[in-house]
Amino acid sequence: MKKRMLALCLFGVMCVSTLTACDRHEWIRYFNKKIEASVDNVTENTEDMDNSEAIDDGITDDTTTSTEPEEPVYEGPEISIIMVGDMLMHTPVEKSALQEDGTYSYDAIFANTVSKIQAADLAIVNEEVIIGGEKLGISGYPAFNAPFELGDDLVEAGFDVICHGTNHALDQGKKGLKNCLTFWEENYPEIPVLGIHDSKEDQDEIYIYEQDGVKIAILNFTYGTNGIALPSDMPFAVDLLEEEKVVSAIAKAEELADFTIVCPHWGTEYELGTTSQQKKWCNIFMENGVDLVLGTHPHVIEPVEMLVDEATGHSMLVYYSLGNFVNWTSGSGEGIANRMVGGMSEVTLGMDENGEVFIMDYGVEPVVCHLTEGTNGVTVYFLEDYSTALAGQNEIVKQDADFSYAYCVNLCDQVWGDLWRK
Repeated sequence: MKKRMLALCLFGVMCVSTLTACDRHEWIRYFNKKIEASVDNVTENTEDMDNSEAIDDGITDDTTTSTEPEEPVYEGPEISIIMVGDMLMHTPVEKSALQEDGTYSYDAIFANTVSKIQAADLAIVNEEVIIGGEKLGISGYPAFNAPFELGDDLVEAGFDVICHGTNHALDQGKKGLKNCLTFWEENYPEIPVLGIHDSKEDQDEIYIYEQDGVKIAILNFTYGTNGIALPSDMPFAVDLLEEEKVVSAIAKAEELADFTIVCPHWGTEYELGTTSQQKKWCNIFMENGVDLVLGTHPHVIEPVEMLVDEATGHSMLVYYSLGNFVNWTSGSGEGIANRMVGGMSEVTLGMDENGEVFIMDYGVEPVVCHLTEGTNGVTVYFLEDYSTALAGQNEIVKQDADFSYAYCVNLCDQVWGDLWRK
């Protein structure tokens, strides 16, 4: 975990609208100085007391030793949360997963990241495409559909929460959506599927994750469904970014939970910066008490920042876009290389003695989608495990000659600054 936020949450005094990395470091240094000053004061008082109680005949106790007060140690709960971006199952990705016996396996995709996924207390994935099963035909862009084995392998990889509220939720119409929900309900009833629903009652239910007395609400919304209308008899099918409904859902979440996460499918594709619409929604989320925003959809990484409401002091951590976790676009030319770099958000929550939940640490772990021809040829590496040699073997070089290990590093520096290096 890269950034220390304990001071922010314990003392809660911030009057800036956005905390930069430098701001956070200054605050932490201020907190440490306060601790040091407190320790010095206690030591001085102890020395004064020892002098006043010295024996009158001049005899002193040589066995007396000074004990420095210990710095406060946090002993409350710690909950680790990770999320990865878009599982964008283009046709070459599906071909790579097709085994000789006709079944599909996606284990190779997660082979290099599974340990961190499984180690997290709460692991979330943005499942970009509908999992409608082979009977509907496996397909890539523009109308995606994945086999049920993808769901099996997401669970096996260690994901605890599936976000299905994306612009591709209705690519296979009502049938695809219902097939997907039936698969999850029949095979993994313990796995929450967010963003799509088969009933109004299901849509009205707020998912709450609970651990060590901490309750965390998670919501998932999408800006739209690529112009495909909701089924006339299922107006509840997909959770859309409609202000009245969003505010209502957040209000319910705030009543039920100690900490609220929103996973919005928003922004503009392939833009490395943020948009006015994202800023607008951040204001809405902030005003209604959201604590953490984990964004997807642009298919490239975007900035991470801590926002603070000047009026209330409420803080909200925002990951504007985690980019793609896996993809193999058919596009070529400048900017394609950007789509191969994604992020794994890393957030640790704590709870103070008053029962207030706060962000202890946060960071982002860069990932790189690595493409080679043949069965099981698509995988994802952490950037720290990638290399110049591997980058040279990545098939995406044929589609964008700019792609390289150095390119990936520079992109992370450009978008995230030093956050990913801590």
